[in-house]
Amino acid sequence: MFPTLQHFHLFLAVSLSIDCGSSDSYKDDNLIVWTGDDEYVQGGESRSVQSSNSISRVMDTLRVFTTRKKNCYHIGSVRQGRVLVRATFYYGNYDGQSAPPTFDLQFDGNHWATVQTSSTQYVYHEVTYVMKKDSISVCVAQTNPGQFPFISALEVRGLESYMYTNVEDNYPLFLRKRVAFGSNATIRFPDDPYDRLWTPEVISAGMVQVRSTALFSKGLTLADQPPPAVLKNAVTAVTPNSTLQLSMGFPLVPTPVYVNGYFSEVTELGPKENRSFSVFKDNQPFSQPFSPPYENCTELYTSNLTASVNTTLSLVPTNFTTLPPLINAMEIFVVGDALTDGTNSKDRKFLGSFGLSGILPDFSSMDVLQIIDLHNNSLQGPIPDFLGRLPQLKTLNLANNQFNGSIPASLSNRTGLNLVVTGNPNLCTSCPASPKNSTQSSSGGCSKKDNNILAIMSGAIIPSFIMLQYLWENLL
Repeated sequence: MFPTLQHFHLFLAVSLSIDCGSSDSYKDDNLIVWTGDDEYVQGGESRSVQSSNSISRVMDTLRVFTTRKKNCYHIGSVRQGRVLVRATFYYGNYDGQSAPPTFDLQFDGNHWATVQTSSTQYVYHEVTYVMKKDSISVCVAQTNPGQFPFISALEVRGLESYMYTNVEDNYPLFLRKRVAFGSNATIRFPDDPYDRLWTPEVISAGMVQVRSTALFSKGLTLADQPPPAVLKNAVTAVTPNSTLQLSMGFPLVPTPVYVNGYFSEVTELGPKENRSFSVFKDNQPFSQPFSPPYENCTELYTSNLTASVNTTLSLVPTNFTTLPPLINAMEIFVVGDALTDGTNSKDRKFLGSFGLSGILPDFSSMDVLQIIDLHNNSLQGPIPDFLGRLPQLKTLNLANNQFNGSIPASLSNRTGLNLVVTGNPNLCTSCPASPKNSTQSSSGGCSKKDNNILAIMSGAIIPSFIMLQYLWENLL
């Protein structure tokens, strides 16, 4: 029996498939093991698409976020390396409003995409990058009033360290299209052990669909590891002297792009047969002439190209060829901006001396925070336990406030955290650590009398709400 994708975890860095909004674990028809999302996200509501819009089990459920502007999935304990992360969204009219929303998508504190969902089709976004830490954060953020972000599926696939290295490691690759020319169906795992999605290309005028007789019994040695399945089909031009025009799907405006083209001869050529051609950009030569090998593959790439919707790439036959140009597969990426250190600048909270008061609200979903500076305010109540569970937190400055109780164990026992709590007269730093956020009475020796605590809590409802609104509406 063919191994499931989970079994490939032995030699891929990571393989995780999250069915968002579901609590079940199951194996789909592609032998991919899916798991529910309960342990990867806090908040949100589990919803189901309308039964008449069902297209697959994984797309039947989703998680929607209606109460915060930004919500994040956190995947911890991931071996650092090059990964492919894919997020999929299927509206399916789950709310009966026939109003698919638009919202932002982020990964590890970096902007990823603006997601424009559809009433009838799923959309997905994919990024390939080298991780800077041992965890992955994927966030959705509301950008329009009344349009609530959601997510249907989240997938992480480990790649080999030598794959996609023609672009510097500090730059992410955002997929524009990945095409298996001549195929009649999408190719993915198990045919591609890295579970990349190779989609069919519409056969347009000037293209002929062909099938390869190659068996690829000796395997392939290309660094980017195209699966043999995508080389089993191809398209050619109509005649030996015809040009094959490629549909690139480049962005509207000039943008740095990375293009991979895969070329494999589909039949054993006779002694008088020859297939040779060159790549042209904007009707000018862009490569040397070459002939694709049989039972093997030639990969052509460009990693230093700025292209737009007006940029053209075509395959132009040489004067001495007897067969038309062909192509088997192609990948097109947008090269993103240099990766941040894992924290979006909008997630660095410097709120010292800001006149904030009340009880600190829960912003535990902002799981890429590294620095929180709240000194010289009038914040009250016990120190929240969730602060000690922010996975990237390195500095927490709570000096000169009105916090009371004891320091939560999640903070006092945490190594590598720069914690400053001086200037809180009602805070007992020598008391036993509080295991969780609970109001302590005067009998515990760590706080003022109960009536003072109750007065602080009841008097801080409005200020806390104001602070929460400030955090989410003005700083995100």
